[in-house]
Amino acid sequence: MVYVFLAEGFEEGEAIVPIDLLIRAGISVRTVGVGGRTVTGAHGIPVIVDLSSEELSSLPEDAELIFLPGGMPGTKNLDASPFVQTCIRQAVERSLPLTAICAAPSIYGKLGLLRGKKATCFPGFEDALLGAEVTHGGVAVDGNVITAKALGAAQDFAFAVIRLLKSAEAAEKVRSSIFFER
Repeated sequence: MVYVFLAEGFEEGEAIVPIDLLIRAGISVRTVGVGGRTVTGAHGIPVIVDLSSEELSSLPEDAELIFLPGGMPGTKNLDASPFVQTCIRQAVERSLPLTAICAAPSIYGKLGLLRGKKATCFPGFEDALLGAEVTHGGVAVDGNVITAKALGAAQDFAFAVIRLLKSAEAAEKVRSSIFFER
């Protein structure tokens, strides 16, 4: 199960596009609202989540990967959440993949989780990627860490996650089914 953490002010496309593509690949996804069952994105779009952070005390045992979408103030709200910090720590303890897009890789960076890893982020957040080898491409994959620059990389980000959790063939099948060409 992929757990996607949404906090007030998240970037809608950076969350919804990957969620959609992961589901098309047959990957189970659960959204977790930090602070409630309805979370409003940076552009005013409300999303009803599967679970609220108040309903969970920790990262569920069925977690295979955690995903932090970016956006402002969504990233700041994720970073300020003790629940999200606990879930990140638990994911690291279980050696689960960590994924984030836009400004959200800065959360992992500030925790030192990107040290020695290739990572990318929205321009202006590079200083928070402590110890990372900062790339400037759309998506950076380094072992079990996948980061992406912004909404424009959301599809490639999703394909990287699909490759990690399923296979290159599964990612290609989804890519061709949506006629994604680059």
